[in-house]
Amino acid sequence: MSAPRLAVFDCDGTLVDGQADVCWAMDRAFARAGLTAPDPQIVRRVVGLSLPVAVRQLAPDLPDEQARAVTEFYRSSFRARREEGLLDEPLYDGIAELLGGLHAAGWSLAVATGKSDRGLAACLATHGIADLFVSLQTADRHPSKPHPAMLEAALFEAGALPAQAVMIGDTSFDMAMARSAGVRAVGVAWGYHAPAELLASGAISVADSAAALSQALEAALP
Repeated sequence: MSAPRLAVFDCDGTLVDGQADVCWAMDRAFARAGLTAPDPQIVRRVVGLSLPVAVRQLAPDLPDEQARAVTEFYRSSFRARREEGLLDEPLYDGIAELLGGLHAAGWSLAVATGKSDRGLAACLATHGIADLFVSLQTADRHPSKPHPAMLEAALFEAGALPAQAVMIGDTSFDMAMARSAGVRAVGVAWGYHAPAELLASGAISVADSAAALSQALEAALP
């Protein structure tokens, strides 16, 4: 039996637009730690990294104890927002149809994200798409992107070969992770890093719509 074609998606900035909640939670976390919050534009640049790594990038000179406090404040703020039903993580236009079409065409689907297990499960369940994926890889069980561990685990769980897989993401972290794992990478233009950055980081193409992404995936793995 031949190995399946595998499409591995990032989540925030690729499947869903969660930037408002991420920026809100980061602002609140820094404030609770008695620190000046980083500019939201800078926060968007680190979406996709594991939370402790993102906090370190935002405040590289912060003592370890304060960095841990910011990280925990972020987690508790985000969790409370979810439990209150205030999270707003809408799917980007055409994503639900894209995923359904790929699934129907025989592709295996996976997610590799800087979200937690709980955060990813809640996000996918909200949109009714959890059952489409054969592998869900999160920051809870792997080093931060661009380390290839998440992608390698997705390949293993899906029974796919690197040559038959594509990583789809909106950041240079996704593209670099794919390159490290020997997997093709396709960028999306609607996320948090510019198309030029994605191409410079290893994307073979950058799609500007879900329809264009479908075509890019078929071109990457005909």
